Amino acid sequence: MSTGSRSNGSGPADPNTTHFGFQNVPEGEKAGKVHGVFTSVASKYDVMNDVMSMGIHRIWKDAMMDWLAPRPHQHLLDVAGGTGDISFRFLKRGGGHATVCDMTASMLEEGKKRPEAQDAPLEWVVGDAMALPFADNSFDVYTISFGIRNVTRPQEALAEAFRVLKPGGRFMCLEFSQIPNDMLQKAYDAYSFNVIPRMGKVIANDSESYQYLVESIRKFPDQETFASMIRAAGFENVAYRNMTMGIACLHSGWKI
Repeated sequence: MSTGSRSNGSGPADPNTTHFGFQNVPEGEKAGKVHGVFTSVASKYDVMNDVMSMGIHRIWKDAMMDWLAPRPHQHLLDVAGGTGDISFRFLKRGGGHATVCDMTASMLEEGKKRPEAQDAPLEWVVGDAMALPFADNSFDVYTISFGIRNVTRPQEALAEAFRVLKPGGRFMCLEFSQIPNDMLQKAYDAYSFNVIPRMGKVIANDSESYQYLVESIRKFPDQETFASMIRAAGFENVAYRNMTMGIACLHSGWKI
């Protein structure tokens, strides 16, 4: 497979396998492999985000909060929340309470070290996006930022999002996506495959994890395909906004 190719989101031919980057692996192995990636990069994750995106990820996350417009009574569930970037923004913008849920405990531990974590109305929970440890109709807002492409079965994660949201609740996802311009896509691919793993080696002493992260972006469904998956989970008023020419995309849906 060439480095510039993208999946149409249909998944591997064998129903018992899934993508781990450009590899097909048994479904039962993906979660462990992803856990290994994020355990490896946890201590340098925030630094690498800034370096890889030249800080633009902060603008995307702020745009997510602009569209969300948090309110004081709302309880957020931030899935694959890692070190709490989205949750801290939510609370700063006026949200009431946040729960960060991530399958990698070391990512949560890094988040707890952040100065803004002290005395914040915030909980840290280890959990799987496909089997959330929360009751039905528990949260006002569900967010997942650069995490759903790492889930073994994203449709199950979307179903879980729908389950735990209260009626009237909001789903928001920020994820890497597809640039609708072949020349720009090729330039972005050249940067991603040639530069980012080398950055990972220098900064985090781990090029393989960042090679996986680059590959995982190329295997994720495009904007329209993912929007249809959100609708299939039961959400209504589904919409999306491209960020930076489609390098990333914000998706929104409501549990009506």
